[in-house]
Amino acid sequence: MPGTGRVILRRAVLLTIAFILIVILTAAILEGTGFAQKIYEALVTQNVQSDVQVYARTHPGASPADIQNFKNQMTKYWMEYYGLIDANGNPVPPYIRMWKLVFNSLKFDFGYTNQEGITGLIGKLPPQPVITVIAGVLPRTILMATVAELVCALIALPLAPRIAYKHGSLWDRLIVSYAALFNAVPVWWLAMILLSVFGYTLRIFPTNYRALMTYINSFWSNPLVNTLYISWYATLPVITLVIAFLSTWLYSIRAMVLRIVREDFVMVAKAKGLPEKDIARKYIVRVMAPPIVTYVILALAGSLGGLIITESVFDWPGMGTLTYYAITTGDVNTVMGVFFILVLVYILARLLLEVLYIILDPRVRYR
Repeated sequence: MPGTGRVILRRAVLLTIAFILIVILTAAILEGTGFAQKIYEALVTQNVQSDVQVYARTHPGASPADIQNFKNQMTKYWMEYYGLIDANGNPVPPYIRMWKLVFNSLKFDFGYTNQEGITGLIGKLPPQPVITVIAGVLPRTILMATVAELVCALIALPLAPRIAYKHGSLWDRLIVSYAALFNAVPVWWLAMILLSVFGYTLRIFPTNYRALMTYINSFWSNPLVNTLYISWYATLPVITLVIAFLSTWLYSIRAMVLRIVREDFVMVAKAKGLPEKDIARKYIVRVMAPPIVTYVILALAGSLGGLIITESVFDWPGMGTLTYYAITTGDVNTVMGVFFILVLVYILARLLLEVLYIILDPRVRYR
């Protein structure tokens, strides 16, 4: 396909520019609004107080002047550590810190986190590099949310078109009722019900999912046994998400197919007496492929962001829990790191979609 590479390259450049602009805008919000400075100043105060208390205990003979001198030294140290002042003690303006944050983020250098709640997600004490924490929790979100989305896709992709093709049948009405019911039920509420029944009452599945880290961190010491334990821990969260998400998958794909089945060109093909298989292959599948592929790719990409409330119900140490801790503790580095990774995943998903569009619909490259 002549010109295809140029089209993909042009779209990749545009998406890259959009990605960089989003990173700059995020850094500008964090630094320009003063949010980051307030957090850094609070951390400096907290760390200095902790250091002074330790100094006073370990130096019982220290005079007030010695303690004040130590306090001044530690204040300068922590202010320089968080980038509030330079090596000469001069204040660093927010716009300088903003560009430093952008530049370091584009190098995947998000700095360190000193929050115990965040580093505890990977079973380590602070400080830890933010990228290490994200790399530790991301696979757990894939294990829970992305696997659930894949299961939904495997069920919905073959089932929903059949239901749409038999619009008005008993199965169609059952699927519509199921979608209406579970679209109205919050995922976290369903998670609480299933955890109460199958965890606390029947004791079939675990109730403390933080122990999952033990089997993941020591996976290679005994892969077979650890795989069984990890599967046991992941089963109930995955079942919960599949029950909740499958309704949306079935209803959405059914609606897409139903719209195409009712198009005039399909009705004309049926009126001509063409075989059903030929109508499905030549007139329906080819037209419905782009919107369905879009839905699948964006759903899988979106699953990497985790589910903040649902992960909290299971105490699942994934991206949702990390995002919750990063926001509630005001950890600027982790907030920036999480946001950067999620935007990057979305941009890569969009680029993949651009390539798939050209393969599925050659008209796209001429637009």
